[in-house]
Amino acid sequence: MFIEERITTLFKRNFHHTCTYWSVFFSFGLCIAFLGPTILDLRCQTQSTLSQITWVFFSQQFCLLIGSSIGGVFKKTLFSALAALFLSSLLISIIFAIIPLCHNVLLLAIAMAVSGLAMGIIDTIANIQLVAIYQKDSAVFLQALHFFIGFGALVSPLIADPFLSETGCRVGNVTENVTEIMHHFRNTLRNSPIVMHNVSVDHLPLAEEPEESIVSYAFWIMAMINLPVPMAVLFLMYQEQLIPFCRSTTPHLLDKDELAMENQGAEGPDTEPKDQEEGGGHGDIFSCCQNNNLRELPVSFFGIHIVGGMVLFMTDGIVGAYAGFVYTYAVSPPISLPNKTAGYLVSIFWAAITAGRLVSIPLTFRFQPVRLLMINLAGVIVTVLLLLVLDTSSIFLFVGTTLLGLFLSSIFPCMLAYTEDILDYQGCATSVLVTSAGMGEMVMQVLVGSIIQSEGSYSFLLCGMIIGCMGSVFFLGLLFLHRMHRKYLTGTSVKSAMVEELPAAAAAAAVDSKTEQKESS
Repeated sequence: MFIEERITTLFKRNFHHTCTYWSVFFSFGLCIAFLGPTILDLRCQTQSTLSQITWVFFSQQFCLLIGSSIGGVFKKTLFSALAALFLSSLLISIIFAIIPLCHNVLLLAIAMAVSGLAMGIIDTIANIQLVAIYQKDSAVFLQALHFFIGFGALVSPLIADPFLSETGCRVGNVTENVTEIMHHFRNTLRNSPIVMHNVSVDHLPLAEEPEESIVSYAFWIMAMINLPVPMAVLFLMYQEQLIPFCRSTTPHLLDKDELAMENQGAEGPDTEPKDQEEGGGHGDIFSCCQNNNLRELPVSFFGIHIVGGMVLFMTDGIVGAYAGFVYTYAVSPPISLPNKTAGYLVSIFWAAITAGRLVSIPLTFRFQPVRLLMINLAGVIVTVLLLLVLDTSSIFLFVGTTLLGLFLSSIFPCMLAYTEDILDYQGCATSVLVTSAGMGEMVMQVLVGSIIQSEGSYSFLLCGMIIGCMGSVFFLGLLFLHRMHRKYLTGTSVKSAMVEELPAAAAAAAVDSKTEQKESS
């Protein structure tokens, strides 16, 4: 069969859980990509300058990183995980509803920061819960989970586009010119599939009567679209009988104990259940660092966390940098594409990522995550190398953008499944990898943007080549650490088996000695 019956059965028993986490990530994708196209209208709403509005979006990204770091603290029980998802998703709807009421840039920054914190918590918890449910079979479900991010990122700008201002506004007596606007976009925006398409000369502020902004309706629509998500999480809590005063008469879905017994039966009757609390589990980064058992763990355990995080730091950094600066590269010599044509590159890049994650779902059934990672990382390097060689071809720029999106699409879910499998689902890989990926996007955008500004547009692809090669080197280091850790686990299992055999051998020897004494007497 194309899909194992065991995986199908497990998915059916966890259908409600899985679909809820997928819907949360669709909302997550909507929230990430929705803010970019509305930046000019928000600047008009708050009567702020472009440099001031930049800090608003930085606060959202920075708090998203913090939320990803601390999200694992809510994984200890199903109730705490679902309660955190419910409150975070509900908080996102509330924040988007009050954003149109924030006429001060400081209030807007605080609102964005709170929404970023909530999205970061959602990011970590949804990944952790899926890994905890499916464990060794989690790769395909993580691929689907991250497909919904890309799908949401494609849909959200379409919601905002009808409500965006056509003429912009003036802040005080200053009207920003085209150069300042584009410089701002190249250095501050991220993860918006069609943001550059929405910004043309006709959309820039003019020294005319500014039209009244109606972008508030877009945010309110966003709040309404997101509202079913916390309701779905609340319904799951009701089904699991986790709401104190609303006890359901229907039987539980698959709980943690039943799931552990099922996984134990799949692995073998002699497999002992794992204690997540004793082994570290999938906690947040800070609780992992305070684990009392860290001194007993080998160097390879820590190396896998660090090197795996660095792989995603580099690859997700490429995603953020390419989505943010491919427009700048395309409109600059030697390609010099028209602004509107270049604007489609970002949409194509995100469409390729979405399609790649969809295609990776059936591939995950056939191939191990480590093989897909090898193919994807090699494909990233070859694609960027061809873009460097064919730097004057506008046609190959579109082809290369598509290929790069396809190869980058499944690296994160494959890395997550592969690293958790190495650690036998006892480390803190999910929290570390999610945090490293978010940090890579933020840092690489700033770094690549400053290099492009000082060295020219050609350095854009050169930076991508260097970052891709560094990511591949870290991946080779991860393979080496995997081998080291496997030897450590083999040696530990042999020692434990010998320790278990010693009492039995001693008891048998005692019985034999007593038998001999009786026979001699």
